[in-house]
Amino acid sequence: MVIFTCSAQHSAVNSGQYEFGAWMPNSPTSLQLPPPTKKGTVNEQTMLDSFPSVDTTVHGMALMWLLSKQSSDHVLLGQYPEEHFSEEEPLKMIRVFQEELQKLSAEIKARNKNVGLPFTSLNPDVVENSVTL
Repeated sequence: MVIFTCSAQHSAVNSGQYEFGAWMPNSPTSLQLPPPTKKGTVNEQTMLDSFPSVDTTVHGMALMWLLSKQSSDHVLLGQYPEEHFSEEEPLKMIRVFQEELQKLSAEIKARNKNVGLPFTSLNPDVVENSVTL
């Protein structure tokens, strides 16, 4: 559970933030008017009046970019730059895990070929080994 939360789940939630949130109407950092209470009462001007100022938007986008960019010490899930094991059994388990991740990555890539908007955030090729900022 902890490994999933700190790797795959974090990648699923965090990695696509900038891709979808960089267009401010998708995720404005604040609203200047209260949300509408009735459907069909909002027009283009109401939306424009609701959006935050340019300064607020720029700060929000900068924060979103900073939190979702790849870190300088990026290590992929299943990769272990520091070798902590020398015994055969743990090394075998690591190899099996890495092979499973490669198969999963191939399946995800094949599935994403047939969709208009592929979801790549859970591909082991981009999932980090842990949460890093």
